[in-house]
Amino acid sequence: MAGAVFRWVMQLHRDVPKAAKFYSEGLGFTVNVCTPRWAELSSDSFKLALLHTSSEPVAQKGYSSLLSFTVTDINDTVMKLMELGAELDGPIKHETHGKVAAMCLDGHVVGLYEPV
Repeated sequence: MAGAVFRWVMQLHRDVPKAAKFYSEGLGFTVNVCTPRWAELSSDSFKLALLHTSSEPVAQKGYSSLLSFTVTDINDTVMKLMELGAELDGPIKHETHGKVAAMCLDGHVVGLYEPV
């Protein structure tokens, strides 16, 4: 029997088109499919699926998932993602290895990292 093959990471969102716009315009994902209830996006070999939920809130306790991305300009990316509806979860931190930030959208955390 063959091993499992990775298919995608799935997130639940109340507004799928808004979330798809967030990942495409904010982080450069390619939108392969987008409907009010379902979206499929890709970035290189990584696939992200977005599924509509009417639940409030999406996560019962804490956050439901964490995606982390390396960016070239964390300040610019944070501003762009805030314009697309995300909230900055705490300040941008200046660590010895680089800058880090956490953005939240529909209960999901998107981690950002700008190396030194």
